[in-house]
Amino acid sequence: MKTTTMIRTVQLESCWRKNLSACGGHEVCEDMVKHDVMTPLTALLRECCAGFETSALSMKEQKNTVEDVTNEAVNLLWNLCESSSQALSVFNKAGLLDVVLQCLERHPHNVELAISAAHCLHTVTEDNPELLCSLNAAVLGVLENVLLSSEPGFAHLLLRTLAAGAVWNMKSSLPAARQAQTLNAVAAILAQSLELDAGTLIPELRQAEETRYASAPASADTEEDHGAGNEAAEEMDEDEEEGGAGQKRKGKPAKVNNDFSDFLPRGKEELREATALLTAQQTSLEIIVNMCCSDDPSDDEWEETSSSDESEAGPDALCDGLSGLMSPLCLSAEVHGALINHSIPEKVLKKTQFPSREAADVCHHNPSWKGLIKKMQRVQYRALTCLHNILSAMDAESLGGATALQGVAQHLSTLVFGATEIPKEEEFLEAVTGAMRSLLQMIATKNIPQCMSPQQLMSLSEAATRCDVVSVRVNALAILGITGSTLAKEKGAAETLQMIGNALLQVASKDANLVVNGEALDALFDVFADGEEAEMAAKNIQLLPALKALQPVFKAKIRKEGRGKYSPEQLCVLDNIKVNLRRFIGYLETVVKK
Repeated sequence: MKTTTMIRTVQLESCWRKNLSACGGHEVCEDMVKHDVMTPLTALLRECCAGFETSALSMKEQKNTVEDVTNEAVNLLWNLCESSSQALSVFNKAGLLDVVLQCLERHPHNVELAISAAHCLHTVTEDNPELLCSLNAAVLGVLENVLLSSEPGFAHLLLRTLAAGAVWNMKSSLPAARQAQTLNAVAAILAQSLELDAGTLIPELRQAEETRYASAPASADTEEDHGAGNEAAEEMDEDEEEGGAGQKRKGKPAKVNNDFSDFLPRGKEELREATALLTAQQTSLEIIVNMCCSDDPSDDEWEETSSSDESEAGPDALCDGLSGLMSPLCLSAEVHGALINHSIPEKVLKKTQFPSREAADVCHHNPSWKGLIKKMQRVQYRALTCLHNILSAMDAESLGGATALQGVAQHLSTLVFGATEIPKEEEFLEAVTGAMRSLLQMIATKNIPQCMSPQQLMSLSEAATRCDVVSVRVNALAILGITGSTLAKEKGAAETLQMIGNALLQVASKDANLVVNGEALDALFDVFADGEEAEMAAKNIQLLPALKALQPVFKAKIRKEGRGKYSPEQLCVLDNIKVNLRRFIGYLETVVKK
């Protein structure tokens, strides 16, 4: 085993590398892997894990040092595997799963190390068939032990949540006889996490910290902890600022390593617990998003595909190889039952009300805690995305029927229209418009009345069209399409249909993004497809000549920009819209001749 001095040197270098990989992003991680950081990192991890037992026989300080170094190394491994496919390949080939499991098994004695290992395991098991093929009963046994653990505290809750995420990623490797039982255990952990009211608990934790400081004698160490805590909070806040809307991976929220709890000094136990609670809730919501993800690219996913990133192209790979397990909605009976039995939809809806004003005020007035405000907002955004997927994957009856859906509509209406002006935060708009789109589609299909007026939805559309995030603009256009097609069946709706039609034409002809143009045209087809009110409105806004003028421009734009900027999947959808535009013009011509 290394001497204490040598280990401390490695610890400092490992900590520096971890900070660099966490804050430097994809390019820094790729560069580190290119310069073969994985070779010494693998050797260090194996040496540290071999030292777990021997160091236990040595002095306590040495034991802590070994595990601290291991924690830094596992964090670095996690960051690299999250950002670099080459690092993930090395992870598979070097058999580093065993090392990570060894660290995970330390959870009764060192929860921080176990959490780092669980973060890493949650990352490397996602969309990694090479690793999943090598899983055995022993691996599942280690995770099962963590799921069934009962240690108190939010750090252990986070640990169990991450283990639940890894188990979900491994679902194709579960024995058929244990699938329902295991998925039920996963759902129980997620429900336990979402049940907690962070809006109440965070002020309580902050008060506990103040009480502890007041009763502790002043010392240089206490002052140092305060300063270090403030610096860590600033880093956490800056990292949250960098994460924005539109960052998705295969139609799901991209996991970003924004957990800076390891940088908090040991004297900040309450802040660590608060951070663990919010991270557990965000992670729980992301797992549920994945559980409810559709297998086929839906209308609201095709705009997120990017030809510049092959990992995002094509349908969601989450359900690959599980055709025997999944229903046409890609929600198995086991998953559906587990989510309903643990009241997951209701718990998700409650989380869309975040953040709590009291909790936000408490955090705002303390520099060390200020970074939690962004984390609280991130929980709300994930809950809205989760609600969108739940609405897309479940039927109305499972969600409580017409009355429950009307309640959800009222809640979303309050979130968006309750303030003096519509919120402009991009990530919030992306999440809330996605949820509203799914809800309005379900309500329209079931002919359920809803509380949002066309004028309110028009104001949302206007705010969304000024947003830089493509998916926000696309969602808003789809909402207008759903609203207009519903109104077209009602008497006296021609004037409102004209307003909607003019807005859609404006976007179809002037937005710089072809995907947005296509969605606007698609919405126009829905709104003016049928009915006397639609015919009257189409005539009044000169829809036919407008589309005839737009048709050659749209075709030329596809030819000129299509192959350079858009993926094959996007081009396929755009070609279909081009064909539908020609047919729709033909339909309007027959209407005019009546």
